[in-house]
Amino acid sequence: MKIPYLLSFFVFHPLVGTIAILLISNRFKHTYKWITLFFTACQVLVSGVLYAMYDPSNPAPQFVEKADWITLSLGKMGTVSIDYLLGIDGISFPMVLLTSVVMLVGAISSWTIDKREKAYFSLYLLLTTSITGCFIALDFFLFFLFFEFMLLPMYFLIGLWGGPRREYASIKFFLYTLVGSLLILIVMIGLYLSVIDPVESELTQTLVHTFDLRYMTDMRNYLPNSLLSLSGEVYLFGIPSRMLAFWLLFLGFAIKLPIVPLHTWLPDAHVEAPTPVSVVLAGILLKIGGYGLLRIAYPIFPDAANEYAFVLALLGVISIVYGGFNALAQNDLKKMIAYSSVSHMGFVVLGIASLTSEGINGAIYQMVSHGVLSAMLFLVVGVLYDRTHNRLIDSYRGLIGPMPVYTVLTGVAFFASLGLPGFSGFVGELFTLMGGFKSAVVPTWVAALGTVGIILAAAYFLWTLQRMFLGKLWAKNQDDLAVLYDLDAREKWMLVPLGLLAFLIGILPNSLFQLSDKTVSQLLKVFE
Repeated sequence: MKIPYLLSFFVFHPLVGTIAILLISNRFKHTYKWITLFFTACQVLVSGVLYAMYDPSNPAPQFVEKADWITLSLGKMGTVSIDYLLGIDGISFPMVLLTSVVMLVGAISSWTIDKREKAYFSLYLLLTTSITGCFIALDFFLFFLFFEFMLLPMYFLIGLWGGPRREYASIKFFLYTLVGSLLILIVMIGLYLSVIDPVESELTQTLVHTFDLRYMTDMRNYLPNSLLSLSGEVYLFGIPSRMLAFWLLFLGFAIKLPIVPLHTWLPDAHVEAPTPVSVVLAGILLKIGGYGLLRIAYPIFPDAANEYAFVLALLGVISIVYGGFNALAQNDLKKMIAYSSVSHMGFVVLGIASLTSEGINGAIYQMVSHGVLSAMLFLVVGVLYDRTHNRLIDSYRGLIGPMPVYTVLTGVAFFASLGLPGFSGFVGELFTLMGGFKSAVVPTWVAALGTVGIILAAAYFLWTLQRMFLGKLWAKNQDDLAVLYDLDAREKWMLVPLGLLAFLIGILPNSLFQLSDKTVSQLLKVFE
């Protein structure tokens, strides 16, 4: 049974919570967190309904909602048509499921926010709508609106509730992401000038330019000799226009991933952001970069993706190794996890660049796995920071004594992240590396170099575990010993489900692969 407007409800119902929070007086500010919890829990419930109704054998977008939004007549140039167009497929649906889980956990983590609660929780629900819209939009213009709008709530969430250097971190995040958005905007305009909606053009007997991503992946819908068509190649700055457009898109999304050398905003943002914002930033926002490559850059410019596969895979491997060495050198626990994210997202780039079923399915799986595990890792840091306001690794010893449950869950997060078999991290890294080794466009030595990242992950996670949790109980500030108590009920509600989820999808990887496999197979046909 099809439920009408289910995706619209899924995307926009958190805005109702935002409006409710803004209307409720500060005298009842204790209700803000409950409203946020309710609407994020609703997203989890709706995603469960979508999962039950989703047909994994169908590679095409499902639950599609389309309505005319903006139509402008351009005279002899034809008509521009921008649609309100939503849908999910095997690439977007795993990201949608991840978003609903992480935003709920982030809402629970936000329970300790005690200043400017009205602004914080309204911005949090606004961010929820923006992120969800990015993954569900099938119109490039609509995607771009959600992508851009996401900057504002994240900028304020870091800048107002972050650490001592929050202004610097929030501005750096904003500027980096804004530059990426401008690069994407340039390509979006070029695609608009090149692509037409064949159905509407035939009906109206005039050219109808479109931002529909479904039409942009079919070269038959490109105007002959247009800016980005395959025929009559146009050169800009001495570079074929399609190749240049691909690199602009790649750089725009690579900033979001991020990959080396475009990663420098990430450690600053993570270190200064409050714990719930770090959870959302690492768990979801980084994945929009990988999703953008799979949804937009690769299917629209398969020729460029194929030609530059070696360079892209090499950039991914550089991120894996560079991020791993930097994580190994950190004393700040949050910064270590931030650099580990750079390393783990490098596996995503390697898998996508391989242009194999194993690699791309593995990249999607890795994004979901890393979303769960990075959220868990930042929550682990947040628990310790809430008690002592100190994140330095060398400030603690023997935490297993006063905090045994915390130690076990930290161990689960660490071992899962370093790729222990039985957990999701192992499956994601295995399949992206398999894709790299199997690839016809990526040299074997590049994939082999990527395995160094697994060794480095084992080194920095195990070394941290040994230094902080084993041995005789000690803290650099002896007053901290009095507040090193074990997890409370709220903290268990955040960490235990994430640990179980990492284990469940680790032993039942087909629960994700069956969602993405058919759509990935369809995507790979454009490279044949």
